[in-house]
Amino acid sequence: MSLLKKTGILYIVPTPIGNLFDITYRALQILKEVDLIACENIKHTNILLKYFKIKNTLTSFNKNNEVQKNNDLIKKLKKGNTIALVSSAGTPVINDPGYLLIKQCHVLNIQIIPLPGPCAAITALSASGISTHRFCYEGFLPSKKKSRCDLLHSLKKEKRTMIFYESKHRIIESIKDIINEIGKNRHIVIAREITKKWEIIYGNKAELILSWIKEDQNRYNKGENVIIIDGYKELKNINISEKIINTFTILRNILSLKQSVFITSKIHKINKNILYQYAIKKEEK
Repeated sequence: MSLLKKTGILYIVPTPIGNLFDITYRALQILKEVDLIACENIKHTNILLKYFKIKNTLTSFNKNNEVQKNNDLIKKLKKGNTIALVSSAGTPVINDPGYLLIKQCHVLNIQIIPLPGPCAAITALSASGISTHRFCYEGFLPSKKKSRCDLLHSLKKEKRTMIFYESKHRIIESIKDIINEIGKNRHIVIAREITKKWEIIYGNKAELILSWIKEDQNRYNKGENVIIIDGYKELKNINISEKIINTFTILRNILSLKQSVFITSKIHKINKNILYQYAIKKEEK
């Protein structure tokens, strides 16, 4: 049974970000039945179509030809054609071409039907163990160091969970900048190769994430990365006596944070969480 309701519709069709079985039955049916598939990479999309034995007409629609192709696609839609918009992987328009086309469809009252489906940012967030109640998506970190550092510095006190994309080529430098601009103790999660054979999701303090990446070159020379950064936690004023601070400081110079907190709490009978908050606040200054 056909899923197309009428002609002159732009379908936004998410495709797998790795595992081909993540595509929906509805997406496959739409890809079979539309008049045209506008895709970011014809060769890449053909692999998907061939796997599911789908034959259809494809046209290139990427960042290099987006402006000139917009008018062509709009003309086809106005004539009553149905078009599926797909990116190389994941949900179209998220860091991919298509925004201008969709905006023009709204202006011209051309119907747009979005399908739900894969998105690396949301998939990684769901498994991160970091709060999902409020978050912001920042896309790819800037490739130039100064721009990257400026952006990270501006987000140091962002309270929402932050999601970024980063390439294998810059992951180490970006983690270093996160340490310098946001803090070595901020909890972050790296999600690599989501849904693929070598998928890995790992979270820790930023400085320990850097060490972890450097341990194995496969962690920085292959695949795409999603970086998830825990939001800024505004700590209330912590009133700790000078005596307690002196004890903690002496111990911290020779012991780990965990050991220093444990011993200080035992000596002065103070709640360990208060000491942890004091230590975090001090180290983030």
